[in-house]
Amino acid sequence: MRILIAFDKFKDSLTAREACQRTAAALRIAQPEWSLDLCPLTDGGEGFAEILTGAIGGTLHTVTVSGPRGTPVDATYGLVDAARIPAAAKAMLGFEAQGRVAVIEMAQASGLALLAPEQRDPWQTTTRGTGEVVRHALAAGAGAVLLGVGGSATHDLGLGALSALGFSFLTSSGDAVLPPVPARWGEVVKVEGEVPAGFPPLRIACDVTNPLLGSSGAAAVYGPQKGLRPEDLAALEAASDRMAGLLCKHCAQPAALVAVAGAGAAGGCSFGLMAGAGARLLPGSAFVTAWLDLERRLAHADLVITGEGRFDESSLSGKGPGALAAHALALGRTVHVFAGAVTALPRPGLQTHALSPADLPLAQALRETGWRLEDAARAAFGAQASPVP
Repeated sequence: MRILIAFDKFKDSLTAREACQRTAAALRIAQPEWSLDLCPLTDGGEGFAEILTGAIGGTLHTVTVSGPRGTPVDATYGLVDAARIPAAAKAMLGFEAQGRVAVIEMAQASGLALLAPEQRDPWQTTTRGTGEVVRHALAAGAGAVLLGVGGSATHDLGLGALSALGFSFLTSSGDAVLPPVPARWGEVVKVEGEVPAGFPPLRIACDVTNPLLGSSGAAAVYGPQKGLRPEDLAALEAASDRMAGLLCKHCAQPAALVAVAGAGAAGGCSFGLMAGAGARLLPGSAFVTAWLDLERRLAHADLVITGEGRFDESSLSGKGPGALAAHALALGRTVHVFAGAVTALPRPGLQTHALSPADLPLAQALRETGWRLEDAARAAFGAQASPVP
């Protein structure tokens, strides 16, 4: 039996790789003769750099950069040999990839998870650290950059990142506003500078289709989870509109760039990098699937095991584990889904396993996810469940 084990992260509990490894450990006890293929999944947020880099034998590098509130943080990025990128993923990049490609995860430098709840405030957070990681990667010899933008804490339109790459945002007296966080946008009257000559191709892996502005825009949809108060939405929206106009004018970009699907990703970081650094957007889930060679691995699997923190009725029409499960079912494979909470309806070929009782407090459920996953996998595939720790 060939088993594909492909988990996404269990947010605030297990990384995708840890979930795969825990499940594999259980199966080696329950069914030691099975052949296991571990394929951690990512949606462009936490784990993006480590998973994609590790999948094709790249190297990881850690640098100290500005965190979302300016405090130094350690951020890890990957460098991969372009020749080892699977052909399907390489074709999606839209340029002739040569030499080394940097794989950068915005969440490492500018992520929401880096901040305690009381520190989350989109008026005060910056993407400058993400730009600093890009700068480090280029200095290390990267000839192209792939950026995953999930999990950000910011709504600065990527101006912080641009400030690390050669842009300046100036007051009426010519002083630089640094970092150019939304709380200080009122001081900015002029944009100067540009990315260095010969700046390499920059691709953003992103499944978000929100525009920058409006009722489905970055502030309205994602601002609240980043700490935006409802009464401040109109002010942040107006400030974003003004700063987007200044940046487009300076970069000779059409004002309609704010309406591009995906411009609102990561608090408008996609918009800023498109306007100022020539970035182009890639469909994140499809690109990751191609990079991980998931189609071939799925075709060779007799059984698929996947999961994440929550699996509901919408998951099978979504991305990540749900999309994988739907595809596997269409191929006639049996699929086992392990999730902290399961509300999806039963389907032929789909077996779901809820890890936590409904009445278990969330904090306790998060602490116990690891052993509950192993325990459930052992029970599901034939070995006696272990005692509760």
